[in-house]
Amino acid sequence: MKICVTSTGPTLDAPVDPRFGRCQYFVIVDSETMEYEAMPNPSIGASGGAGIQAAQTVSGKGVSAVVTGNLGPNAVQTLTAAGIEMVTGAGGTVRDAVERYKSGGLSQTTSPTVPEYSGLGGAGAAAGMGGGRAVGRGGVGRGMGRGMGRGMGRGMGIGIGAPATPTAPAPPVRTRDEEIQALESQLEEIKAKLEELKK
Repeated sequence: MKICVTSTGPTLDAPVDPRFGRCQYFVIVDSETMEYEAMPNPSIGASGGAGIQAAQTVSGKGVSAVVTGNLGPNAVQTLTAAGIEMVTGAGGTVRDAVERYKSGGLSQTTSPTVPEYSGLGGAGAAAGMGGGRAVGRGGVGRGMGRGMGRGMGRGMGIGIGAPATPTAPAPPVRTRDEEIQALESQLEEIKAKLEELKK
């Protein structure tokens, strides 16, 4: 069985990248033999639709399952349409994730585990994409966001209707090492984007 694991590097001993659409690498592993192929994620720098593009990429590789930390709504929709099993909550190395998958130690999902655009700000942050507006449903919202300082407004909008409800579960709690790894990965993305913009 071919399993795609999101990774920060091109080997079985590389740490799992908790993002899907904007992960550094896809490591495609034969779960029987542990033979693998690693490929850089061509969608990592996409301005939008990274989850869809990433799902199409792994679908084209004939994988039966995707093992990652989190999945956004666009990736879930595309992977579901392709008939690919989605498994979240992975951590450790790619090798660890494959072993945990084989032993049933990871959670299969059929719905997103993070909101849209979460990969832009990394680790479940909404990247300040809403201009700081609070789309509240029952009061005044401050709309401060967790978009790494990119949200510009205070979002003092008045909502109508039912009380506010969360739109997605909170991101999983990470260890200190996993947090450092995620931040280093984000730093590399930011450097690459800066170089691209300077051209």
